[in-house]
Amino acid sequence: MMLAASAAAVGAAELKVAVVSFQKILEKSPLAEAATKRIEGEFRPREKQMAEKKKELRKNEERLDKDGAIMSEAERQKLDRDIVATRRDIKRDEQEFQEDLNRRQGEELQKLQRKVLEIVRAMGKDGAYDVILTDGVLYFSDRVDITDAVMQRMAATDKDSPAPKAAAPK
Repeated sequence: MMLAASAAAVGAAELKVAVVSFQKILEKSPLAEAATKRIEGEFRPREKQMAEKKKELRKNEERLDKDGAIMSEAERQKLDRDIVATRRDIKRDEQEFQEDLNRRQGEELQKLQRKVLEIVRAMGKDGAYDVILTDGVLYFSDRVDITDAVMQRMAATDKDSPAPKAAAPK
């Protein structure tokens, strides 16, 4: 409805419209892939530490199950306290890990969004587009989809990323 009103306001001039799929950029762009790899690299050591703690917890639980009957009461209570403390530490570590991971993913997403917005605005001016739409569009033809062109320009501005193989906008 609003698009029809805008078209009528432009008058006899043809309205130039394009669509960008931000979801496709998140899934397929080299910059998004690089951000994912950076985050994985940052968080891998913590994941390994948590896995080691879980392994130690399982070992202590198995020891308690296996040897608990022959342990002294004091030894059994100490091992039980250690198990409870380790479970609590693991739970806290997992929560902190998830919070930190979500924060870092948000930071990388914001950087990517800023980059896409900058490129889309430049392409809008360079291509003399009247409107460039994004997610939330119910239907659009390939003719107005400039997502691949946006990803190509993103790759061209990022020296570390190979350009995606994509066709020019139609």
